Amino acid sequence: MSASQGARGGDILRLRRVGAPSPHRPAVENHSTPTFLACKSPAMNDTPSLPDGYEFSADTARVDRDRTYNWLSTDAYWAKGRPREQHERAVESSLNFGVYDTASGDQVAYARVVTDGALFAWLCDVYVDPSARGKGIGTAFIAAVREELRPFGVRRILLATHDAHGVYEKVGFKPLERPDQWMALYFA
Repeated sequence: MSASQGARGGDILRLRRVGAPSPHRPAVENHSTPTFLACKSPAMNDTPSLPDGYEFSADTARVDRDRTYNWLSTDAYWAKGRPREQHERAVESSLNFGVYDTASGDQVAYARVVTDGALFAWLCDVYVDPSARGKGIGTAFIAAVREELRPFGVRRILLATHDAHGVYEKVGFKPLERPDQWMALYFA
């Protein structure tokens, strides 16, 4: 399989800069009236680590699609009821990240990033399994995703959250400076 073909692996490789960190890279919410947060040129050097027994991966082939679909479509307030086909298209069109229990290999967190690979990135569908919450996994996970995007040179990483501001602020996200300059187009 060449770098330009395969199950999205080719697309991810094509976006990655030469010499950028590879597949071992290491969850974000949103609601009815989300707050938009931005992370501009994050300059954080104190990236938190995952607790012992957990590891990051950016290998889309490793994503447990059944588990992530179940999490998002049944428990994530921003994605409840999302059709399976739509979930699959989102995974296939995004950079995907996971956190895995090293003993069992089970996925315990998921996030995806939509990006042009040059200027802009949208961090979305971040989810940490309830059994893994409260251990610092979410903060370390988001910090690792941030660091994986740094070599692309993106100027801005956006996300929307209803209730997890504190998690994101720990790794450099802050409310938009000029929310009045942003607009959205919603399809029915």
